[in-house]
Formats: sequence, structure tokens, C-alpha cells
Amino acid sequence: MAELATIARPYAEALFQSAGSNSSALTAQLQSIADVAAHTQIRQFADNPKADAVQVFDLVAGVAGGTLDSKVANLLRTVIDNGRLQALPEIAAQFHALVNTAGGVSDALIQSAYPIDAAQLAEVSAALEKRFGRKLNPTVALVPELIGGIRVVVGDEVLDTSVKARLEQMKLALTA
Repeated sequence: MAELATIARPYAEALFQSAGSNSSALTAQLQSIADVAAHTQIRQFADNPKADAVQVFDLVAGVAGGTLDSKVANLLRTVIDNGRLQALPEIAAQFHALVNTAGGVSDALIQSAYPIDAAQLAEVSAALEKRFGRKLNPTVALVPELIGGIRVVVGDEVLDTSVKARLEQMKLALTA
């Protein structure tokens, strides 16, 4: 939804600018309150006219667990006061992207048919960093449909070396 992205951008940029070099430390807290705000029951409570902003803040901060950094707490208060709680997951996503860009890091989703242990992940990550030319933050997902090999998604780039992809290529070559 483009509208949520447009609404979220100024909030994410403001938090990023105010956090400065401490921005990467705020990512986990922001993601935890964004996860809470994504629940429909929390949003229904926030939309209830009988619930005031302090109650909504206390609920979201309490469910997220722990004490919030003052910058994250101020962001949450501002978002709630402006009635933009539904934009919080998008704010977190855009903030994460800003932190990654500033650090020269990209998120990489590595899909594998079989579990990858830590040593294999380190080896694969090193090869992928060389291939994509930047530092990667890998996340592994099991996808048995791949049959074998891996499929890597970094931003809008895809590297598919899976058996399933090779079979699809063979099928296209044979039917063409």
C-alpha cells in the first residue's frame, strides 16, 4: 500500500536522524512495538473512542515488553497521537532499510531445501557477499519444494541455483 509507505517515511527518517549512530540499537525495539501494533486486537483497542492515547501507549509498550528507549517511546507517542498506529510496521521496515543503507548492509533471504548449519552458512554468506559486492545479513528459510540447492533473494535481485529452477529451465528448453 503506497499510502502507508508515504505516511511512514517521515516518521522513519525522523527517528533515524534523531538516533544518529545509535540507530542500529533501536531496530529491535521498534520492530517489537511494530509487531504488537500489527495485531488486529491492539488496533481495535486503539481505534476505540473510549481508549485514550496514554492507555494505548501503555498497552503497546507493555505487550512489547520492557522499557523503551526515549526516542522509540517518543515515536510511539507521536504515532498514537496522530492516529497512525497502523503505519507502525511500515515505519519499522523503512527504518530498518535506512539503518541497512547507512551501514552498507543488505538483508538476504536464503531459501534451502535442507537445514544449513552455522559453518555452511558462514561459507555461503562469504560467497554471496563476494557475488553481490556488499555485506549481507542472512536469514535462512527451509523450502523443501526446491528439492536441492539454494535460492537467494537480496533486495530485488534473485540468485536461484535450486534443482527446481534447473528442472524448470530444462522443461522450457525441451518444449521450445
